[in-house]
Amino acid sequence: MSTQGPTTDKCLITALMCQENFACAGNAEAVFECDECNTLQCQQCEGELHKQERLQNHERTRIPPGFVPYCSSCKGGNTSSMVNSTTGSRQRAVVRCLSCKVDLCADCQKRTHSGGNKRKHQFTAYPILKGPEPQHGPEMDKESLRKKMTEKVVSFLLVDETEQIQVKDEEEFLEKLHCKPDDLLKVISIFGNTGDGKSHTLNHTFFYGREVFKTSPAQESCTIGVWAALDPVHKVVVIDTEGLLGATVNLSQRTRLLLKVLAISDIVIYRTHADRLHNDLFKFLGDASEAYLKYFTKELKATTARCGLDVPLSTLGPGVIIFHETVHTKLLGSEKTTEIPEKVIQDRFRRLGRFPEAFSSIQYKGTRTYNPPTDFSGLRHVIEQQLENNTTRSPRHPGVIYKALKALSDRFSGEIPDDQMTHSCFFPDEYFTCSSMCLSCGAGCKNSMNHLKEGLRHDTPSRCRYSHQYDNRVYTCKACYESGKEVNVVPKTSASTDSPWMGLAKYAWSGYVIECPSCGVIYRSRQYWFGNQDPVDTVVRTEIQHVWPGADGFLKDNNNAAQRLLDGMNFMAQSVSELGIGPTKAVTSWLTDQIAPAYWKPNSQILECTKCKSSFKENDTKHHCRACGEGFCDSCSSKSRPVPERGWGLSPVRVCDSCYDQRGTPVAVAVQAAEDDEGGTLIARKVGEAVQNTLGAVVKTIDFPLGLVKDAARPTYWIPDHEIKHCYSCRKEFSSKLSKHHCRACGQGFCDECSNERRPVPSRGWDHPVRVCINCNKKPGDL
Repeated sequence: MSTQGPTTDKCLITALMCQENFACAGNAEAVFECDECNTLQCQQCEGELHKQERLQNHERTRIPPGFVPYCSSCKGGNTSSMVNSTTGSRQRAVVRCLSCKVDLCADCQKRTHSGGNKRKHQFTAYPILKGPEPQHGPEMDKESLRKKMTEKVVSFLLVDETEQIQVKDEEEFLEKLHCKPDDLLKVISIFGNTGDGKSHTLNHTFFYGREVFKTSPAQESCTIGVWAALDPVHKVVVIDTEGLLGATVNLSQRTRLLLKVLAISDIVIYRTHADRLHNDLFKFLGDASEAYLKYFTKELKATTARCGLDVPLSTLGPGVIIFHETVHTKLLGSEKTTEIPEKVIQDRFRRLGRFPEAFSSIQYKGTRTYNPPTDFSGLRHVIEQQLENNTTRSPRHPGVIYKALKALSDRFSGEIPDDQMTHSCFFPDEYFTCSSMCLSCGAGCKNSMNHLKEGLRHDTPSRCRYSHQYDNRVYTCKACYESGKEVNVVPKTSASTDSPWMGLAKYAWSGYVIECPSCGVIYRSRQYWFGNQDPVDTVVRTEIQHVWPGADGFLKDNNNAAQRLLDGMNFMAQSVSELGIGPTKAVTSWLTDQIAPAYWKPNSQILECTKCKSSFKENDTKHHCRACGEGFCDSCSSKSRPVPERGWGLSPVRVCDSCYDQRGTPVAVAVQAAEDDEGGTLIARKVGEAVQNTLGAVVKTIDFPLGLVKDAARPTYWIPDHEIKHCYSCRKEFSSKLSKHHCRACGQGFCDECSNERRPVPSRGWDHPVRVCINCNKKPGDL
């Protein structure tokens, strides 16, 4: 100790005395060491000091025989031979400066008291420890075991900076955490400004200083996105986040990502290295609390129900620990013994107009670092106390943690337009609400993000204005409205009770109609020769509705008479063309079934010969027995005889072998059967057989004008043919071999496979089953 000079007084400490002198005269033997008061205390001083509410949570240990306190200055230097051999961090003191009231190791004594007036300070020396300390054997073994448990822990990227989860499923999540599915875990995350040492804090608080989370002295942030690791000692998932106020491109998305992490956390550490608590801290926590209650509480409840979780997700937010490290300023509440730090924090929230009601608790933990490194033991003690409290946030399986994060990421995702952003708070509504805006008035949708997946439509409380471009009017039946019901009606070609051809005839004579499901037809545009009034003045009332991107139109032209006529002509042309292909298909067409007698079995149901059971191929001809009406091959129905009982008169007609052997019917019965044929089905059948070949010649005459007028007849909501390059569903490109078909509901172009369903589309004026795509066919209710 020659470095201290001849004026230094030193004496060997034979018994540790109380260093507080709070309730004693300083001559009482020390019994406790308070790590946060940084003194050795007798029984009386320890009891009196820690009766105060602000000092009640101090970490204190009973002093065993032969105890030597740690160095108060370095607390973790590793250059001296006095480094503790078990923990490898804090050094034991060799002297105590009675003037400064601090314990010093040899290095710190030389560094701080080798010059100036401090050379004259009086010192007392501690006995030098040689070898391990037997009084700490059991405790050090436990610490050594804990440290060994964390040696293989590594962190992994959980969510990247674009809010994309980098773990594909629960199994990979368990594998990266190195835990079991039935383990019960809690989640601890850390927030704070960039450069405040969040990763460093987690490494020293949970992993004994190992660099589990990357740290860097560079100016650029070393933590991008969200990283996670498992602390096997405390059974917690530790999450490191990207710092606030950093240089980033996707600022809005990264800020929203922080709230998702906060929502799944049980304890949140807000790390600040500022000498005084800034307003940003209180604004961040206050805005996070408001957004949590407004958006995440409901979503966590829905996730519990949707995923069938055994452990319900707490709708009350996590506990918050404000870890405040200062160098030049005093800690919060240290100036007055009656000042409680938590009460001071609540007052700051109130003055700023922020109310952190979502958090289960807010606790302040401060440490003043005179000389590095920082002491994290107090923070660790507070965390361990909160982890033991399961009254509000109970531990849960890792699968539950993953499902909650996945549900929040799916719900609140997507880009946030900068031109719609308001930066008055940390978590504005634009972070969590739908970004769609009304095309007519510019109002934004107030539903939460991705609400369309749950079947919820766009909505906003503000009223819209009429725009001629979008014609955003909606008609409702006036009579129904006056009786307390609101029924939407649309102009269309014909009433739902009219057949397609009758509807076309009435449309040509009386114009379009407006039909109410309850009141029937309430308006015809040309009902009278003159003096027809506007429907708005008589039978309907008008409402102005919002126009959302991608939504269907409102009062668009639903007069599809021209397209109906073309559809009918197309159908006839296809039928006639099938009849004219050749003799092998002469009786397998739609026209054949339409004019067939009622007792004949339809061609579509005849798959094999009734007698010999041979299957019909594509080019095989099906023959009906005129007596029984079943289908046969040519060889099994080659005989003929009169069948007067079916109205075929006395002339021989084709019958099957079985019916040929049966006895015939008297002539009187045949005459009567012919008179009973009021519908004329047999006459139609005979005429049909005569003109089938003649109709084939009509096909070429029909095809040319159909292609010429197709665009002119197209309804307004249909996509023009020249704009349709591929199927809207399967994305197949159209060619001469792949025909285009329009869905009567949405108006998009599809191939035949993706639009082979048939449903009425009353909202578009199609009251009878028409072609719809597979997407519209899945929609519930009326189209």
